[in-house]
Amino acid sequence: MTLRLGDTAPNFEQQSSEGKINFYEYLGDSWGVLFSHPADFTPVCTTELGLTAKLKDEFDKRNVKVLALSVDDVGSHERWIEDINETQGTSVNFPILADSDRKVSDLYGMIHPNANDTLTVRSVFVIDPAKKVRL
Repeated sequence: MTLRLGDTAPNFEQQSSEGKINFYEYLGDSWGVLFSHPADFTPVCTTELGLTAKLKDEFDKRNVKVLALSVDDVGSHERWIEDINETQGTSVNFPILADSDRKVSDLYGMIHPNANDTLTVRSVFVIDPAKKVRL
């Protein structure tokens, strides 16, 4: 599926590091940033998620909720969050979706058709309070 600016962001339910997430319920009337990373425990992703956690106050000021995603399972996410918290001097304060069945990755086109289907490509979606894709 190809999402374009102005399209309605697809709703989904998926397990995460904070339990089952219904995307629309999670966002409520907030803006949302949904982003994917290739795999847990990769050095660049570790610093990116650490920095995202450190920016929580800035996201809160702008009424933005953050949600990360990879095809790793919940157990991997939980271990990785401990590693991020320790190595990045922060506390991960947003859920990481465990998309091992690729349901969300496929909905949002986060798997490159000519690449390894066990890794999500780096993708970012900005969703407005009306659930429209803005970036």
